[in-house]
Amino acid sequence: MIVQTQQVEEVEAFIDAGTLASVVVAFVGAFLVARALAFLLSATAERSPSRRITIMMFVPVVKLLVYATALYLVVVPILELTAAQVLAVSGLLGAAIGFGLKDLAGSVIGGLLLVVESPYQVGDMVTLDGNYGEVVDIGLRATKLRTPDDTAIVVPNDTLFKSSVANANDGSPEMLVTVDIAVAPAADLDAALDIMEEALITSAYVYVDETHPVSARIDDDIAYRTVRGRAYVSDHRHELAFGSEVTRRALEAYEERGIETPTYPPLHELAGESGGSD
Repeated sequence: MIVQTQQVEEVEAFIDAGTLASVVVAFVGAFLVARALAFLLSATAERSPSRRITIMMFVPVVKLLVYATALYLVVVPILELTAAQVLAVSGLLGAAIGFGLKDLAGSVIGGLLLVVESPYQVGDMVTLDGNYGEVVDIGLRATKLRTPDDTAIVVPNDTLFKSSVANANDGSPEMLVTVDIAVAPAADLDAALDIMEEALITSAYVYVDETHPVSARIDDDIAYRTVRGRAYVSDHRHELAFGSEVTRRALEAYEERGIETPTYPPLHELAGESGGSD
């Protein structure tokens, strides 16, 4: 306690109102500059769809450089810390992390690792802590996702140390999408596969080349068969539109060709059977 009190007195000795005001101005300016640069990079990325994710990956790097520069400007010219004062501030920071900022420190360290290792970047479709969506921002403390139903989710960066990360497109605009349609066990499976492949290949959103093929297969189940089509979209933001279009067109073709889909008893019949068994 005596050592911590001495450290507090040393810090208070060189921090006055003017210094605090300069520190606030420096970090507010850094925040505004970082936001402006991120906006400019995002606008540039939207004008170049083929390079959109490549450009967006520089957003967290630029923000980190801006904040690091602001920190340098605060520590060196404004505070003019001596070696003893740096030691005092370090001691207080260590005590603060130990008593209450451990989670925040873990998130910041996670943010730094994200920039260095890049398990995902802005524009990727990822699953973090059970949440699936597009990475729209990577900060020092947290990553912001936008889910397919347009919900914003903020995930602390220290999640990187606690759970696995699933990245659906890994920095590429193209992404593999799976479309499942159930058909009756007695359905013409060859025709069902042909129809699924046709719906995939002719989609307005599909991306096909030698390394991005279209495929379809049958998966067996007890009460039905699943026709599973797999193809890449040219832009991962077309994931839902592609799935909906392929499903609609395939179902229409199944109906025309007489390919039956599974039928289930009405809910009230199931409820009646359950009640009769008591």
